[in-house]
Parts: sequence; C-alpha cells; structure tokens
Amino acid sequence: MTNAKSIPSVSVSYAQTGRTTQSNELGMRPMQERAWEKRGEQYLLIKSPPASGKSRALMFIALDKLENQGLRQAIIVVPEKTIGVSFADVPLSRWGFWADWIVRPQWNLCSAPGTDGGKVNSLKTFLGSNDRVLVCTHATFRFAMDRFGVEAFDNRLIAVDEFHHASANPDNKLGVHVGQLMGRDKAHIVAMTGSYFRGDAEPVLMPDDEERFQTVTYTYYEQLNGYEYLKRLDIGYFFYSGSYADDILEVLDPNEKTIVHIPSVTSRESTKDKIREVEHILEELGEWQGTDPETGFQLVETSGGRVLRIADLVDDTLARRDRVAAALRDPGLKDDRDHVDIIIALGMAKEGFDWIWCDHALTVGYRSSLTEIVQIIGRATRDAPGKARARFTNLIAEPDASEEAVTEAVNDTLKAIAASLLMEQVLAPRFNFTAKTNTSGPVEGLNYGDEAYDPDRCNVGVNEETGEITIEIKGLVEPKSDAAARICREDLTEVITAFMQDPVLVERGLFDEDLVPEELTQVGMGKIIKEKFPELDEGDQEAIREHAVAALNLTQKAKQIVSEDREEGEEEEGKSRRNTALIDGVRRFVMDVRDLDIDLIDRINPFGEAYAILAKAMNEESLKQVAAVITAKKVRITPDEARDLARRALRFKQERGRLPSITAVDPWEKRMAEGVAVLARMQAEAAGA
Repeated sequence: MTNAKSIPSVSVSYAQTGRTTQSNELGMRPMQERAWEKRGEQYLLIKSPPASGKSRALMFIALDKLENQGLRQAIIVVPEKTIGVSFADVPLSRWGFWADWIVRPQWNLCSAPGTDGGKVNSLKTFLGSNDRVLVCTHATFRFAMDRFGVEAFDNRLIAVDEFHHASANPDNKLGVHVGQLMGRDKAHIVAMTGSYFRGDAEPVLMPDDEERFQTVTYTYYEQLNGYEYLKRLDIGYFFYSGSYADDILEVLDPNEKTIVHIPSVTSRESTKDKIREVEHILEELGEWQGTDPETGFQLVETSGGRVLRIADLVDDTLARRDRVAAALRDPGLKDDRDHVDIIIALGMAKEGFDWIWCDHALTVGYRSSLTEIVQIIGRATRDAPGKARARFTNLIAEPDASEEAVTEAVNDTLKAIAASLLMEQVLAPRFNFTAKTNTSGPVEGLNYGDEAYDPDRCNVGVNEETGEITIEIKGLVEPKSDAAARICREDLTEVITAFMQDPVLVERGLFDEDLVPEELTQVGMGKIIKEKFPELDEGDQEAIREHAVAALNLTQKAKQIVSEDREEGEEEEGKSRRNTALIDGVRRFVMDVRDLDIDLIDRINPFGEAYAILAKAMNEESLKQVAAVITAKKVRITPDEARDLARRALRFKQERGRLPSITAVDPWEKRMAEGVAVLARMQAEAAGA
C-alpha cells in the first residue's frame, strides 16, 4: 500500500444526552419502552440498531404474552448458536419488572450439545410440555416447521431475531415459514432486526404481509445520540495499491481497540493465503512474543514496548480457534478493557458479537451486503467509559488499468461508495416532510432554531427528544393511503437502498457529464418505486418518490455545507457538543434558497458530493480509468425510460400548455422532449414491422 489515502465520507457527532441508558420504573430503556407500548399486537416488527436492547425488549413482551395474553409458549429463533447467549436468564425484577426471564438449560438448544436433527426432537418434546420458553437456531426452527407443520405452533409466540435473514423469495425457507404462520393466523410473531434490508435486494416481506405488522422503529441516530460517552462516529473508505498488508498501520492504530475483518479468499483483495495474511499483519504490528496459554491470544510487542493481545479467529485449527472464541465470550471481556486489544477475523465477530470497548472496525475489501456493513459497524458503536469516538474503515484496492478484471474492480469501488452513502441515511436523523401551504404554521414541540417560525418561507423544526427533523417543502405531494404514509414515515431508507443498489444509476450519477439530475431523481427513483410498490396508485408512488429524493438530497447538501465549514477551519467542537452540525447544514441550505420546493430538490444530483470526495481520495490516473470504464458502457434512452419521460412530458403539457421542446435551454425539458421523440420512433418502427 504505497499511497493509501484517507477521506472520511461520513462524520456524525452526537449530543451525549445519556437518555439511551436511562431506564423507567419497569427497568426499560427508551427503545424497550417504545416496543412495550405495542406488546398487544399479534405481528410486531422491531427495527432497531445493534446494542439498543432488542433482546431485552423481547423478554418483556414475551412474558406479557405468556402471562396476560393467553399464549402457551414462546420460541426464540436466532441465526446462530453464539447469539443464543443474548437470551440467557435475566433477573428483570431486580430493575422493577414483575417477572424474571428464565430459560431452563435443556430448552436453550443453542448451548445444548447435539445436531440439528436431535434438537428438532427436543423442540417437539418442548411443544408437548408445560415449560414456557425455548431458544433455538433458525435452522432448527425450519426443520421443525417442515417436520411438524405450521399447526404445531398455534397459540405460541415465535420471535425471530435478525429478521433480515428472511426474505419474500419462495426459495427462502425462513421467509416461507413466516408466511405460513401468518396465513394460518394462529400464532404471534415478533420480528427483530438491526438492518431491515438484504444485500441481495430481495424484499424481507411482501407488501401485503408487511401491512399486517405493527412497526417499532428506533433509529441509529436516536440510539447514538442518547449515549453517555460516545459522541462521534466516522465512516470512511480508504484506497490502496499493492498488498493491503504491506503497510496496514497507515489505517490500523495499535492504540485503538480494533476488529479487523480480512477479505474473503475469493475476493480480489485477498492474497488467497489467509493464514499468511494474518501473519503479515502481526509482523507489521511488531515482534511476536508467543501465545497466551490461557486464552490463545497472540502476543506482539510494538516498537514502543507495548505488548498487544491479539485474538486470531482466522486460524483453521479448530481447537485453537475454539479456545480463542471461548476467551472472547468470557464475562471479563465486558469489564476489562485490556482483556484483548485487536481481533482479526474473516467470517466471525460480526452479527451479535458484543465487545463494548471496540473503537475501530476495519474491513478489508468490498462487502456486497449493506446488512453485513451495518452489523460490522455495530461492533464499534457500543457505549463505554472513556470511548468518545468510534470509526468504521473500508479499505479498498484501487482499480488498476493493467488488471484483466478492471471492470469488476470499478464496480466494487462504486458499490462501496454507494454503501457509504446509504450509511449516511441510516445514521442521519429521521426526516418528516410536510407540504408548505398558506395555512402552515409552527408545530408545537419543535425547535425552529435561532429565528422564529416564518410564515413567508419554508422552515426547519427539530424534535429535541428524537432528533427528527421536520421540513416544509412547497409543492410536495402528500401520501393519501395508509400504506404510502407508513412508507414515507418508516421505510424511506429501504427505498433509497434499492436506488443505491442500481449500478447504472450510481455510474451515471458519478461519471455521466451529460446527465440531467432529474433523470436520476424523477425517472430513476420513479422506476424503482413503481417496481417496489406496484400495488400503490400513481399519486402515492409520486409522494414516496418525492419524500425519498428529499431525504437523500437534503442529507447530501447538509453534508456538503458541514464539509466546507471544516475545510475552512471552523471550530466544530461546540457544534459537536450541541449536536447541531448536520441539522445546521439543513437549516442553512433551506434558508439560502428560502422557498424550498420539490423541483429544486429534484435538480440536485444525489452523487455530487460523493464524487467530490472520491476525487480527493483516489489518484488522478485511477479516477480517469474508472470514468473510462463507465463511459465505454454508456447506454442511450431505454424503452422504459422513454415511456416514463413521455408521461412526464404530458404532465409538463398539462401544466404549461405545450409539449417540451427539443431545443429548450433547460436540460430537463430537452431530455423529456428526447424521450417523446424516442418513443415516437419506437412506435413508428413497431407499426411498420
């Protein structure tokens, strides 16, 4: 890595209110209290980030369903055995609740010995018993559903942890079984996830099924804003050439508690020898001193004389790896910051792994799944004494023109950038957009900043408790159906995820010099929404499109303003303490334009700021190579795009009394006219065929 460059693409500061860690009289933290209010729902979906207390929330709800709602048993389903420990016994009454959470050892099938086949038999025995709580893996539950049928789970609570493992695809067995339970409608389901989207872009639930769930959403922003110690999270992608292990200390600080995820052996970043890669990292860190006989940790002395304790979870020797994994499960890990310094892993230490002292999650190579990225970042965002800053680093190989697979390398780079943009949406406060009208007025409970509410311009109000930002937009289409309103309120991130996972849109947004932004914000986003929500009418589809584009582009404009402030050397510590950096950016943008309307928002390229960061992070030759690869596969207007442009041209005619002109100065009007011409040519060709 001869020329590694570091450009943080996201830097979010938080207020340290301490609210996240505060409990009510029943011992419930804010997210748990919010979920508890919906405890009577038959189908409940909890979307909440890592470390927010989802497992404890489930305990409260399950006990109420067993004691007060007439259910016979609760079955907790987790993706892997190691996560089962999250549902071990908890004396909830110690903090004010009216019952304790108890799982008899024989019914925690995650810690019990034996194969899935034997555990399925154990689950059958449990179903016939008077015991009330069982914990098992997704696999055991799937086998049990196949063997015993859906009716065996009548009048029981099925709680599915890490629900993003399910999907609406008929080949996904967990998703099929959830659908069967809902079809029979005689069980209760609590679904929990920290990242409600899948890396393969499959929907987790079909729209009809999702409508039946009551949703509890607790945002990443609410979670991190309410911490006591952690006040800043940085996310960045770093480019390198050569071997990543040659000079990894440019991004790996031995003084930070770090989880390093090395690349998959099938990825282009891998040397194909994972053992040697770990050895190389150890050599870069210092001089190997041996292995701790009790924990199996590698001991490495740095040039400064400090001995690092390094957990190697890549080693294929089962006995050695199991000893290290057992040492990482030791209760002392939570209490003792010096128990371990660095963890090196490949497929482990992601989902459900809890190391509160982790300052830095360093991932080498592109990760195809946003869910995986969210889970990895979650390892570093636990609150802990003395931990003021956390960061996630994605170390990416710069595309090399001499490589045969340069196109694949370019695609991976763009996907990593898109993932970074998506994380901005995940980490930002939630937006609440309202249409600005002559009768609009201030909303009670919102803080409108240093200036009072102004009826003559658009306004930005902030809910100080949740961080939610309410923004007035002229011309905004409001959703009419309950389903569309729920999507605008709860699921804009999922809409933006689908947009960002379209490689053509990302490529054009970053590198097409002739691009008219409305082709992305109107045609591109419009196409995504039509495909994702075909059951909604055109008006609701347009409302969702406008809300999603506003959330995406206002985050980008706010980030640009904050970034410019930092480059100009403005002191930001005061802003960080008051938690206003991004909010101030939004306010300043809205005040600069004064009459914020949806047409103006549609004219913003969502990838403009990302390109500026990319140009700083990548060397000029590599950037040219990326642009050349994308330009080589540039396509003209497709038939679907032509039809969409023609529809928008008709709307243009209704508003202005004429069709768009092919010679118009306005590039968007000209593009609509081109779409009409292409569609007319296609229709003429079809008629003459």
